[in-house]
Amino acid sequence: MTQQVPSTEPELAGVRNFRDVGGLPTVDGRRVRHGVLFRSGHLAHATAEDAAFLDTLGLHTVFDFRNAADQKLEGPDVELPGVRNVNLPLSDPADGAEFWKMVRDGEIDQLRAILDDGKAANRMINSYRAIIRDRTAEHAQVLRSLAEDSVPALMHCAAGKDRAGLSVAVTLLALGVEREAIVADYLESNAKHRRYKVHRSGGSSSAYSSEVMELLSPLFDARAEYLTAAFDTIEETWGGVDAYLEQGLGITPEVRERLRERLLD
Repeated sequence: MTQQVPSTEPELAGVRNFRDVGGLPTVDGRRVRHGVLFRSGHLAHATAEDAAFLDTLGLHTVFDFRNAADQKLEGPDVELPGVRNVNLPLSDPADGAEFWKMVRDGEIDQLRAILDDGKAANRMINSYRAIIRDRTAEHAQVLRSLAEDSVPALMHCAAGKDRAGLSVAVTLLALGVEREAIVADYLESNAKHRRYKVHRSGGSSSAYSSEVMELLSPLFDARAEYLTAAFDTIEETWGGVDAYLEQGLGITPEVRERLRERLLD
């Protein structure tokens, strides 16, 4: 009789974009272990059933990359018994109270001025570059924690796409996962059932008109060019992944080896 392997991707009612990163191949022929690294959108709207499922994962740590504005908007994560919550705010590519006020108020001319003609995608590219360049302390903390004791771990932000996507990508780079596999995993966030549900209430009837949603769409997309810009920033700033990890993040070869022992088959 064949043993049933539990699905690593259930349909969670209140948590978007959940998945196990296990199975991704490394350049030296190993694979990321199943059940040690998960990613998702925020856990603030997790149902009792969702929380019960998350409890079965045996999580040690949940890394929450949301900022105070996100937490005010969506609420705090549900509490999972015995799980350590680490809040490491990373800047949000779609952040800014003024920006979302423009969206809510349906300020279409201003939105066109800052988002039209590729400007929205450029905003995303610039923010991915900035997170890689400026958030070295946070990414170093994540990698050291994973190497020491923090697995199984779940990484999330609001949508589980940008800030969590970059933190997962940095972790996978440190493990030696193939670049194409990192991009393919990142692009999974585009699946319809994974996408972030926009809950930003607005007074203006035009706030979420089709034109506004069209202007905003690059902010809600996972695009290969965004992640490629992050990789390019590593090359341009440090000269490569090894130098980025050692000089940029202070991650020694010994820490990388511990990380690989914990997270790879």
